[in-house]
Formats: sequence, C-alpha cells, structure tokens
Amino acid sequence: MIATARMLYVCIFAGFTASFAWLLTLSRKPKQVVLRNRFDVLIVLGAAASAGWGATPWSSLEWVLRMAFMCIVATRIVLSLRNMLASNRLLLLLATGVAILALGGAGFYWLEPRVHSYAEGVWLAFESSATVGYGDIAPTTPASRVLAAFVVLLGYGMLSLVFASIAAIFVGQEEKLLRREMHRDIKRLHEEIAVLHREMQGLRGSLPDRGDAAAAKTHHPAGE
Repeated sequence: MIATARMLYVCIFAGFTASFAWLLTLSRKPKQVVLRNRFDVLIVLGAAASAGWGATPWSSLEWVLRMAFMCIVATRIVLSLRNMLASNRLLLLLATGVAILALGGAGFYWLEPRVHSYAEGVWLAFESSATVGYGDIAPTTPASRVLAAFVVLLGYGMLSLVFASIAAIFVGQEEKLLRREMHRDIKRLHEEIAVLHREMQGLRGSLPDRGDAAAAKTHHPAGE
C-alpha cells in the first residue's frame, strides 16, 4: 500500500514537472510563468516530498502537510474546471462530477476496510462530497481520511460550479428576453423616426420656396 501510494506521488511529480518544464521552454518570461502557475509549483514540491518522505503512523505535522497538499491539488482542479463555467457546459460539469464520484468510490473501496463493495464506496464518496455525514460509513485509515478530505474539497468546488452554471442558464434566459425587448423597442423607434422623416419631407414640399417668394415680392411690390 505504501509503495503504491509513493508510486502515485512519483507519477504526479513527473507529470506536473514535465508540463511545467514545457511551459518554461515555450515562454520568454519564466518568472511570470512561475507566478501564474504557483499551484503547479507547490504540487511538484509536495509530490516530491510525499514520495521521498513519510513514516507510519503519521505524525501531527505529516497529517497537516498531507492535508495541505490535498487542498492544493483540489484547488488546482477546481480552478481548471472553472473555465467550463458556462450555460452550454452544464452537461460536461455534471459528467465530470459523476466521474469524480466514480473515482472516489473506487478509492474508498480500495483504501477503506469498512467498505465492502464498490457501491458502498460510491455512497461514501457522495456523503463526503455533499458533506451529509449520515455516519453509517466513515473513513478510518489515514489514507482513506486524506481521500475523504480531497473528495470534500473537490465536492464543494464541483457543486459550486454546477449551481453557478445553472444560475447562468436562468440569467442568460432573462438577458435574452431583455435583449429581444430592446431590439423590439429600437425597431419601433426606427419606424417612428422614419415616419417623422417622411412627414418632414412632406411639410417641406408643401411650403413655398424662399426664392420664389422673394421674386413674387419683387414683381408685385407692396401697395400695388
């Protein structure tokens, strides 16, 4: 179990290091790349420390550090998913949430001895992500508790994104109605302005020309 966990940390370290090094090679301003991707830097350092350091049972300091590492990873995932916040991407967010629950259920089924089936693992993942806490199943091992903290943080982020996307749908519908009303009012104003313009042209055509009026006064002076 410990060897597998360290292998996962090594994979995380290798993946983030490769992507971060690729960004550095493409950019001409490495300092800005580091500042924009500070979460990736923290994940690389945390994964390296987790892969090469640690002993069972965990000390209080190790608990705090591993929880902090999982918080950083969860925050990084939520920030990546935030780009999907749009009314037309609700299904994608829901599919991502289902995938997270499925992976969390598999993790609990693997790490928690009190979970005897994959369905119970998914149920524990749902309880953790929704912060329901019925108490029927609870994580007992250090690894499953760390996973529970990760699922809780990620569940908060996913639920927030889903509800924000639903709110964006309703707001978008209201904006569409307002936009249609504005277009209708603008079209009505254009029609009224066109009518006024035609009436003005008609009035100008009905009035005598100033030159003709002056010529008439010249040929017919006052008093004749």
